Amino acid sequence: MTARMIRLGKTATSLGKLSTSTCLATVARASSTQSAKNEPILQYLKGSSERADLENALARYSDTITEVPLVIGGKEMKSDHVQYQVMPFDHQKRIAKFYYATPELMQLALTESMKAQKAWQRESLEKRAAIFLRAADMIAKERRQDLNATTMLGQGKTVVQAEIDSACELADFLRFNVMHAFELAKYQPISIAGSGSVNSCRLRGLDGFVAAIAPFNFTAIGGNLASAPALMGNVVLWKPSDSAVLSNWKIFECFREAGLPDGVINFLPADGPVFGDAITGSQHLGGINFTGSVATFRHLWKQVGDNIHEYGCFPRLVGECGGKNYHLVHKSADLDSVAVGTVMSAFEYSGQKCSAVSRLYVPASLWPALRTKILAIRAALRVGTPVDYGTFTSAVIDRESFERNRAFVEHARASPDLEVIAGGNCDDSVGWFVEPTVVVTTDPTERMMRTEIFGPILTVYAYPDTDDFASVMALVRSTSDYALTGAIFARDAGAIEEARDELRMSAGNFYINDRSTGSVVGQQPFGGARLSGTNDKAGGPHYLLRFASMQAVKETTVPLSSWRYPYMDD
Repeated sequence: MTARMIRLGKTATSLGKLSTSTCLATVARASSTQSAKNEPILQYLKGSSERADLENALARYSDTITEVPLVIGGKEMKSDHVQYQVMPFDHQKRIAKFYYATPELMQLALTESMKAQKAWQRESLEKRAAIFLRAADMIAKERRQDLNATTMLGQGKTVVQAEIDSACELADFLRFNVMHAFELAKYQPISIAGSGSVNSCRLRGLDGFVAAIAPFNFTAIGGNLASAPALMGNVVLWKPSDSAVLSNWKIFECFREAGLPDGVINFLPADGPVFGDAITGSQHLGGINFTGSVATFRHLWKQVGDNIHEYGCFPRLVGECGGKNYHLVHKSADLDSVAVGTVMSAFEYSGQKCSAVSRLYVPASLWPALRTKILAIRAALRVGTPVDYGTFTSAVIDRESFERNRAFVEHARASPDLEVIAGGNCDDSVGWFVEPTVVVTTDPTERMMRTEIFGPILTVYAYPDTDDFASVMALVRSTSDYALTGAIFARDAGAIEEARDELRMSAGNFYINDRSTGSVVGQQPFGGARLSGTNDKAGGPHYLLRFASMQAVKETTVPLSSWRYPYMDD
């Protein structure tokens, strides 16, 4: 049972209509009551009520094809461009029927968004927050197993991976964003007593719409990409991933049921180029909130640059683009901890977490022992349907991912610098299954140490013990163009501090004696730099500022009596 996570202030007057003094008092009163805690993870033990509820939801969604419409200005619509979402572990099984937005429907969505903008921006933060807090409570309670089931079936996540994502992380995003929004609203500039003036600041939405472009791999990210800008007073065009349409639709239903006004968030499955051309071609573009590939984000950035003279503002671009994440093992490391952390990070959700480790550096003298430990754990992993409670991981998301992973396995088998020491089998007869694979390289700059694969493939480099640790860290830092997550495993305090300093630019999220995955909202704000993205740290307070435009207000209560400066009278 979960205690109420956040308590709202009772005042619901629009801050935009208050005097400066009343505005300051309202913000202070409301923000003083905000707090948030992480949603507890349910265990799904045999005989538990959550297990029974989940199984009922799985039965409902696996036995039907759910119709998912477009929603523009609150109206559900369809087009002639019919698409289907399938189960990645059983790709002949369709679970959702949805419709691509046409260019004409995209233009309608842009129009409806801008119609909704004025009223939504003028709504009080407290009222906006209340909507998303109601949605969070629904997600944590009555809608929890709908979201878990649709994430498991549609995105191939196991029970625990769905639970920590579509239930816990999503609820956390909504609740912590509210807390952070009120914390940000607390800031007010100084007002000098007796000056006859009062200074204040208020956070407004952006001058235009925000486009939210969501990935397949985290249901919670889809909900956060759309809701965080909306919380800050923006209108949003939400493009879900084709491979996560059903779970994202369930989130959207929660938002609507929680009281989100029509047109504030428009739900728009669409072909990527159609969506991208429409948003970047609109003079009203205020920002893009993106999670996906480097290539797509670069393309959108270029389109914005090409159209920069057409916009009414400078659009804000927020992006997270994955990583080539590392585990670096020092000679003082606990090898049992390294083995457990590395297997979990590399192979949970088939390596499809943005933060999954895909390159491992270990001293050559320790590699034989670590190899034995890693391969023993790996051999015990069960790969199969995610609805089986004994399954550790399931299929990759789609055929494109399957073919990419298979190509890397074939490359590893053909290269003289690489050796596949475990796994490597790929089978697409029923689902898109890629076996957890371990590859050893003699070349630390080999393509498999540099290129994001986004699958269950771990490449290991055993570095010579004669190499000084500083040179090894330099290798880790310079090999990849990404900088999302990384971890150092060591018991030597000096080595840890050295790594903390030397690897500061190698990862946006840096772990010490822990795996590179598993960031928690409010505990480890998430994001990386270099090609990993703009490092705006979702789950933290600074993220929300990307969707806010601050206005400073000076209110003078005494007449302006003279234009002359004192020295003019000398």
